[in-house]
Amino acid sequence: MAGITSYGAYIPWYRMKRSIIFEQMGWFNAGNAAVARGEKAVANYDEDSVTMAVAAALDCLGENPRDHIDGLYLASTSFPFAQRQNAVIASQGLDLPPAVRTADFGGSTKAGTSALLAALDGADNRRLMVCAGENRLAKPGSSQEYTYGDGAAAFLTGEENVLAEFKGSYSVSADFIDFRRTPEERFSHGWEERWIRDEGYSRIIPQAVAGLLNRYDLKISDFAKVVLACPAAGAMKGLMRAIGAVPEQVQDTMMDTIGDTGAALPLMVLAAALEEAKAGDRILVVSYGSGSDALWFEVTPAIEGFRTGGRKGIAGHLARRNDLSVYGKYLVFRNLIPLEVGIRGEEITPTAMSSLWRDGNAISALVGSRCRACGTPQFPQERVCVNPDCGATDNMEEYPFSDKAGTLASYTGDNLAFSWDPPQIYGLVDFEEGGRILLDLTDCSLDAVRVKMPVTMSFRRKYADPRRGYYGYFWKAVPAA
Repeated sequence: MAGITSYGAYIPWYRMKRSIIFEQMGWFNAGNAAVARGEKAVANYDEDSVTMAVAAALDCLGENPRDHIDGLYLASTSFPFAQRQNAVIASQGLDLPPAVRTADFGGSTKAGTSALLAALDGADNRRLMVCAGENRLAKPGSSQEYTYGDGAAAFLTGEENVLAEFKGSYSVSADFIDFRRTPEERFSHGWEERWIRDEGYSRIIPQAVAGLLNRYDLKISDFAKVVLACPAAGAMKGLMRAIGAVPEQVQDTMMDTIGDTGAALPLMVLAAALEEAKAGDRILVVSYGSGSDALWFEVTPAIEGFRTGGRKGIAGHLARRNDLSVYGKYLVFRNLIPLEVGIRGEEITPTAMSSLWRDGNAISALVGSRCRACGTPQFPQERVCVNPDCGATDNMEEYPFSDKAGTLASYTGDNLAFSWDPPQIYGLVDFEEGGRILLDLTDCSLDAVRVKMPVTMSFRRKYADPRRGYYGYFWKAVPAA
């Protein structure tokens, strides 16, 4: 039987109260008071849809061996690259084997379920990773500025040790133009919101639900949980009436705490539902965007043992947060206003493409080496062992550091070095199993950093080089929860 064998999620550290946006922009459109409640998750300046997808995938992987994964599908409407496959960047960040199938899914907010369906329909004894990450831009003053949130989810699919068996699906395609954006544009254009609510969510989603129920001779009451990817609170009550669901069945969309995460929304809400599910529960997942996908899962007894795996998931990431209380900082993180960066920030030396190709796994996957003679790890890879009691030559094996825990041996808060979130914090990290690397720190304040602080590794943007159309990725240290 094909189904979900593991799941994970990622929510950025920063959360922003929507009232802060309204304090600054409410003068322009007082009607946005209706969406100015709660808070939303905001990606840090060094995060994008790919880095968040990698974080969710790491949460999903747990102890699963990476060389057993046959493919990676990545879904988003906010890919950093229009021509350079984003899924392969994530695959290399995860240090997956070269013989994996990678594909990008985009163009619609139902891209997340489209990727999941592609993995489940083509299981055929293959283990596939499905990720969805979103980091969308919204015009200042728009209602989307309040509602859009950032985050990611990831699922492993296969036919062994299944947590949630895939039972069936039904899809509806419709060229319903609610939001649109051309490749030349940063922001999407939307049509009238009430029309989107009444003719979009309220008509298309019920079609997909009815199609699935009729196809498999089911009733909506057969499902313990219903995931509806509807970010419009005004449409939710009408949707429940239309499909016959009761409030107890409908999984919280987390709009008040995370926001509308686009292509990642149905998958993040599914991950939250699985965190609470018990064996035998039936879960209905319904996406929206250029139509709708409805997927039916049945939870197996394996779900109970899975929860002891130490993953953060939705609940763990929701608990780790920090307030982003300055609206101007939010605009700078999104590159929505020009900022005087000084001479140290004007010129950034990019990594040469040839160097990235030669040393790709060291840069993308934080792979060093370990001496076969004495077992000493080191980064970067060297021919000679750094252990003074060994000194073996050309006797190394590859050794990944990205999944290893470490402690901060020393650190510096540098006010002279350029940073989008000053001061620039970096330090020496000693890994529990050996090895030491100098790394930037992120998702922390200087006041909270201390020597011997436990840290984990996080795949991030190292720099942006917009003139050459390139983003450089590397690993940074994050304080352990």
